[in-house]
Amino acid sequence: MADWRVADRTLPIGARTLVMGVLNVTPDSFSDGSEFLAPDKALEHAEQMINDGADIIDVGGESTRPGAATISWEEELHRVIPIVEALAKCSPVPISIDTTKATSARAALDAGAAIVNDISALRFDFHLADEAAKSGAGVILMHSRGTPATMHRLPPVFDIVEEVTSSLRSSIAMAQRRGVKRDSIVIDPGIGFGKTQDQNVELIARLDQLVRAFPEFPILIGTSRKSFIGRLLNDAPVTQRLHGTMASVTAAVLSGAHIVRVHDVKAAVETVRIADAIAGARKTKAPGNGESNRLPGARSMGN
Repeated sequence: MADWRVADRTLPIGARTLVMGVLNVTPDSFSDGSEFLAPDKALEHAEQMINDGADIIDVGGESTRPGAATISWEEELHRVIPIVEALAKCSPVPISIDTTKATSARAALDAGAAIVNDISALRFDFHLADEAAKSGAGVILMHSRGTPATMHRLPPVFDIVEEVTSSLRSSIAMAQRRGVKRDSIVIDPGIGFGKTQDQNVELIARLDQLVRAFPEFPILIGTSRKSFIGRLLNDAPVTQRLHGTMASVTAAVLSGAHIVRVHDVKAAVETVRIADAIAGARKTKAPGNGESNRLPGARSMGN
């Protein structure tokens, strides 16, 4: 698998799991709403995540939690552009803009972002792909159903892996038609976002099937602090989901995830270091042919 091309640089894929740190500059995110809304607090937190080992910082100005209200692109840019500009000037770590709007993507890319993270996988605004293609930015295409306002009311699909696979194939085709290069695309099955609790667990358990279905594309997983973890832990609140999050991160890495998106960067960096080592060591001799085997979809990694 090729490295991930994002603007004027490439990020290594396969040598180790990359960690994307979440920076929400919103008043209403499910996990840390309003905590980093002030620019100085946001920058301080971003610097801490970078010091803790984040490979990417993902800046979001609009909450995508279930039931969240939409905001204008003007309000979104008011929140994110000062942060993106400041981070791009002071750190070599690539900045991702978490948006579904082409206008916001263009402004963030002009301000120094190198990646566009689209939770709608171009369903809401396919012109977002045009803006990414113009600058050579990396694009994350995430599967979701409905909108943040409706996703929690949708009836479940019968086969979630087939639904995710089919939908992401369509989004990849759209991105390429708009000029996005294959080696700039990362895919995300979208834990949450219109899935049931059982389907979220199933997607992690069957992640190896997505790895096989999309052998040319890195896979990002974002389970951090999500509600399905809270429910599995006897309705644990957001502040008590760290260990559950790291368990899900470990499972994802062992099944082939290439990037994990998290709020708790230091814990994730340490978690994936161990998971990567286990994935690299999980080899046995296949009878008769001398070839090594490992978990389906898992990749060979150094220690």
